[in-house]
Amino acid sequence: MDNTKEIQRQELHNAIWKIANDLRGAVDGWDFKQYVLGTLFYRYISENITAYINKGEWESGDKDFDYSKMSDNEAEGAREDLVEEKGFFILPSELFCNVRAKAKEDENLNETLERTFNNIEDSAKGTGSEGDFKGLFDDFDVNSNKLGGTVAERNKRLLSLLNGVGEMNLGDFKDNTIDAFGDAYEYLMTMYASNAGKSGGEFFTPQEVSRLLTLLALGDKKQINKVYDPACGSGSLLLQAAKILGSENIKIGFFGQEINITTYNLCRINMFLHDINYNKFDIAYGDTLLNPSHWDDEPFDVIVSNPPYSVNWVGDDDPILINDERFSPAGVLAPKSKADFAFIMHSLSWLSSTGTASIVCFPGVFYRGGAEKKIRQYLVDNNFVDCIIQLPANLFFGTPIATCIMVLKKNKKDNNVLFIDASKECVKVTNSNKLTEDNIQDIYKMYADRTDIQYMTKLASYNEIKENDYNLSVSTYVEQEDTREKIDIKVLNQQIKEIVARENELRASIDKIVAEIEGDTDE
Repeated sequence: MDNTKEIQRQELHNAIWKIANDLRGAVDGWDFKQYVLGTLFYRYISENITAYINKGEWESGDKDFDYSKMSDNEAEGAREDLVEEKGFFILPSELFCNVRAKAKEDENLNETLERTFNNIEDSAKGTGSEGDFKGLFDDFDVNSNKLGGTVAERNKRLLSLLNGVGEMNLGDFKDNTIDAFGDAYEYLMTMYASNAGKSGGEFFTPQEVSRLLTLLALGDKKQINKVYDPACGSGSLLLQAAKILGSENIKIGFFGQEINITTYNLCRINMFLHDINYNKFDIAYGDTLLNPSHWDDEPFDVIVSNPPYSVNWVGDDDPILINDERFSPAGVLAPKSKADFAFIMHSLSWLSSTGTASIVCFPGVFYRGGAEKKIRQYLVDNNFVDCIIQLPANLFFGTPIATCIMVLKKNKKDNNVLFIDASKECVKVTNSNKLTEDNIQDIYKMYADRTDIQYMTKLASYNEIKENDYNLSVSTYVEQEDTREKIDIKVLNQQIKEIVARENELRASIDKIVAEIEGDTDE
């Protein structure tokens, strides 16, 4: 494993742990998460806009220029141009470094931060970036009793937050070998696992799984128009496309929708943290299945998704849905208690004719009967299923179940489906499993090669799948290796014979000793 990556990750974890200790007993885990991520975001956009302005001045010849040392009055002249270019504006006095420098002596630190956050959001009002900035700091309540019962207590903890995040060795976010923000988010989630229920069933996709999913969807493409995630969470899957291709090679941009308001805010924050400009992403808030926000943007070249597993939805209680062009081709709706195939049908509907969708699925969708079987039949009969991959168990936070990946295409060259058993492609890390880069490359190679490998892959024909009653479970097609010890019966019989002979010898010896003892007693 890359040492630099692990060192950076450990440094980040240690810094978060230190802040957690400073705030212990005051802020519970779930709320603490929002404060840390909000402060990280505030630091980032402050450094980002400062670096952007400084670079322009340095290139113009003023090598000593430093935006953070300018007066607010002088800076005001640049507001309009900066909002147009960056989507927001921050006065020098309200930059993270300057607020932090005065924070210890600022008796009204809570008010300073509240005013600063409002000013940042307000700077985008009435412009093209307004929707991207609106409400981004809503979860950062500087006056919450959770931070302390008095203003002094709250400010003390806000100071700890500013200092803790200020001391983090983050370098340039986008140049880090780790996804610093994504990793902080993931670490905070696992730190406060017991509180996860508060988020309404929020899941995240580990970075390694995100990478595999995105590689599968990108294939050998070096450039794409758009990438889309219908249940985008904090945006990790969308950002993997930028990491693999470079954001400049995603020409039109990043599109996603999220139903959880907190996670929706985190996703927009995450876009900014990865230097995706406001005019290159469109993240919507709402229910993708009932109120999809991107009708005008579909179809998409690349769709990557880890939708919520087996959640309830309205299904056939809404008579209009069966006529929805996303769901109607299958002739049946996903069950009301399991919306998995509703997300799959939605993704397929919005996939371009030359695109690929890779979707994380729970195993049950591949073998259950009823409506789900009918939808599987529709997908197979119309040759949309490219590959099914069985992943190792215990990869995902929140569930030990071994999940799968379904890869969908509309332009397959044959009507076979590749099944891959990748259940052993992992390393054990503490109580969970993890995909290494070698594991990811091994799985991708099997996917790209599309050949049969004993105990690993099987290229199944349409007729074979039909004969198996449209069951798409990997174990139905890939033979399981018998790892039980092979026993040679002749050798075993010989061993038993020798044991019996030896047992007879020992019995004879014991009988002899007993007889001698009894003889001595008689005398």
